[in-house]
Amino acid sequence: MTFRVLAALPVSALSLLLIAPAALADAQEPISGEGTYGAATDRVVTMTGFIVIAFFPLFILCMSLMQWRLEKRKEARKDAAKRLKAAAGDSWQAGW
Repeated sequence: MTFRVLAALPVSALSLLLIAPAALADAQEPISGEGTYGAATDRVVTMTGFIVIAFFPLFILCMSLMQWRLEKRKEARKDAAKRLKAAAGDSWQAGW
């Protein structure tokens, strides 16, 4: 328990040091609505929304396909292990 706290302490301190410049930003700058990309025009907001709308279904599709392939590999490994076990002559499969 103590080791975890001691291990988390430098990470926490580093995180706070990295976030501090944003907290201490100059409040004298005019608020113009510009972010890191630039001015937030209607076109920029609309295109960002379309990108977000397209991203999530594509992400879900890719993750589902990846899970399907991994499940297929797992089932193939299990079938191969069963065949190997049956070929070795193990008569005690399961149950009583």
